[in-house]
Amino acid sequence: MSKLAVVLPVALFSLAVLSAQQNPPPPNVVPPSYAPIPAEAAKMPNPVKPSPESIARAQKWWSMDCMMCHDQNGDGKGEVAVSMKLTIADFRDPATFKNRTDGEIFYIIKTGHLQMPPEGQRVTPEENWDLVNYVRSLSKPVAAPVEQKP
Repeated sequence: MSKLAVVLPVALFSLAVLSAQQNPPPPNVVPPSYAPIPAEAAKMPNPVKPSPESIARAQKWWSMDCMMCHDQNGDGKGEVAVSMKLTIADFRDPATFKNRTDGEIFYIIKTGHLQMPPEGQRVTPEENWDLVNYVRSLSKPVAAPVEQKP
């Protein structure tokens, strides 16, 4: 066996390893739907009762900061979302927040999520809770099946 037969495979293998280290392939891992939310944040109770007043206060922030992506009705098809080809949850679907606490929604609004920028200190805690009430109000209840009489 010649030296070339031994050296060539080793050299090609080394080149492949170096190339892979410099240009790693994109991961085939789907990111979680939400970043981990601290347990203490998830347990926070909403001190603002859902009311017409709370919803009205939240509409101001929704129209300024949220509607461009989430759309007016919360379907996730706002102008920016469509133009950027973003996939955003439909808040009208009762399943969207079925397993989310108000504290979790509050945390997501405050800290942001994926491409959604955080509200952070731009809104007061009460305004953030109003937004929690607002997004919950967008959900359309599932109609109960109508019983057929024989």
